[in-house]
Amino acid sequence: MLTGAVSAAVLLSLSLLAPGTGGRPSSPLPDRMADTGGGTQLITAVAPGTGSTAGTLTWWDRRDGRWVAAGSAPARFGAKGLAEGTARRQGTDTTPTGIYGLPYAFGTEAAPEGTRYTYRPVRRDSWWCQDNDSRSYNRWTEPRAADCRASRAEHLITYRAQYAHALVVDFNYRRPVRGRGAGIFLHVNGRGATAGCVSVPGDAMRKILRWADPGRAPHLAIGTTGGPTAITRY
Repeated sequence: MLTGAVSAAVLLSLSLLAPGTGGRPSSPLPDRMADTGGGTQLITAVAPGTGSTAGTLTWWDRRDGRWVAAGSAPARFGAKGLAEGTARRQGTDTTPTGIYGLPYAFGTEAAPEGTRYTYRPVRRDSWWCQDNDSRSYNRWTEPRAADCRASRAEHLITYRAQYAHALVVDFNYRRPVRGRGAGIFLHVNGRGATAGCVSVPGDAMRKILRWADPGRAPHLAIGTTGGPTAITRY
């Protein structure tokens, strides 16, 4: 479903430049954001525009009062691009913009060595409920909850490659709003664009899980290089 490849290097350069600098590097991207989540780790996922299905994901450490890039990888977004998280609707194949916590990790494969996040193994009866009428809406349910219709739930083990390793994104998770969306993750690439998640190559996902330290409160910020959904707004 991926509609085009975009150079990770070009996008990273765009994400690190501020308007009006004449192409000169400015302060690191996190320093120009309205909020970084309050921790000392941050992941940024930047797309050129809301219609984009590809961009760049960078993970950052705050060291000695400065944000330093720890790694970067090409990223994929929703097949219909990105949408403001507070206005997004379920089933639109858009990735929600905003800044979100990362509650826990999961996978169809064992956690990479060094993973510090709580890591939940995917089993044959593991489901993610997306049924707006269920009490388990936007929750892992094992086995599938009786009031969560299979046709409106994701059977996680079906996506062995994509969910080899993943992080749950705290979009519409703590206090779910029905119809806004469910099952937004940071996970391994599939064949193309996503249904609303952010995805990266498998080696990058493993690096992120080895790097991420829940004690340092990492967040995921998703946005565009400019406009109303500019990542610097979040």
